[in-house]
Amino acid sequence: MEVYGILLNCFAQEKDMEKAEAIMQKMREAGLARTILSYNVMLNLYRLLKKHDKLDALIHEIEEKCIKYDKFTFGILLTTYANIFDIESMDRILQRMESEPKVVLDWNAYSIAANGFINAGLTEKALAMLRKSESLILTSKRRSIGFDFLMTQYATIGMKEEVLRLWEVHKKTEKIYNKSYISMITSLLKFDDIDGAEKIFEEWESSELFYDFRVPNFLIGAYCRKGLVEKAEAFINRAIMKGGKPLPHTWYFLAAGYVNVSQLPKAVEAMKLAVSAFDPGWKPSQPILAACLEYLKEKVDVKEAAEFLRLLLAKGVVSVDIHDRLFDYMKNGKSFSQASHLIEEDALVCDGEATQILGAKNMNALFANGEIH
Repeated sequence: MEVYGILLNCFAQEKDMEKAEAIMQKMREAGLARTILSYNVMLNLYRLLKKHDKLDALIHEIEEKCIKYDKFTFGILLTTYANIFDIESMDRILQRMESEPKVVLDWNAYSIAANGFINAGLTEKALAMLRKSESLILTSKRRSIGFDFLMTQYATIGMKEEVLRLWEVHKKTEKIYNKSYISMITSLLKFDDIDGAEKIFEEWESSELFYDFRVPNFLIGAYCRKGLVEKAEAFINRAIMKGGKPLPHTWYFLAAGYVNVSQLPKAVEAMKLAVSAFDPGWKPSQPILAACLEYLKEKVDVKEAAEFLRLLLAKGVVSVDIHDRLFDYMKNGKSFSQASHLIEEDALVCDGEATQILGAKNMNALFANGEIH
């Protein structure tokens, strides 16, 4: 049984459905598939692979064998139905979950349901789930994660007072760590409350926790979105002085901010730092990169343009063919609109975190609502 269980988990983690199903069948034939544990592994695999027909068939098998659900089964099913906006099935699972006397309820199941209702636009049902979730957090071993989830969910539905209330409860309950500061700052930024986010940042700085650059990074992104690039620069310098190391997205945020306020020389330098810092294969947004290339073309600095394009090629941002064609356009002063089309041709995909900070001035079509959690 133990060997089969290990193999089943391994294949499921690799998302190898065929091999996982073969092991599950052997367990059935050997009479070992008698508990919910192995079924949960397969249910979760089908959820991840979006094989809803197979998931439904497995649920039917579980019911026929009279195998009892546990809290993980309910969580998997709630997540599955939430992802496909199947509200009727969510309600049915919630009712069954609450009627099972042997299932120990926790905040996570209600949080999953709340998220599903939020995404379906059912705010009142979401609020009911959030309140049930909160009532179970204080008895949980994962209180901090629970508070973080609830704050971000309340922020998503626009309930700032609830976010602030939960933050105070959280602080009175236990020590606050970096992850919670990040959750609170990002929640306040959803309300465009930069002043409030700055106050939380100051609390974090005074806490003397490990300097996690993600904490200031969200404010840096907000400053760049607002065109406050000088404030973003000062914030980065302040963080470095305190021992922080900027993240790749720090420079990318700056590059987008500089493009937004038409400081193209600085945008190019920030983009160089961003491309150098990211892992190979990372793709910047097409408009930011196009603006940098257009500036270099207009500057008529072939050497600098060549160095920039070599960096893009070395880091996998552009292919060899597009590199050569872009360089030809820039060297010969041809229409940049053609070069811009080449960038699109190279399948550069707009990055969610960067589009969130692009200003409305030139890039309205690129706004996206991103969250890091």
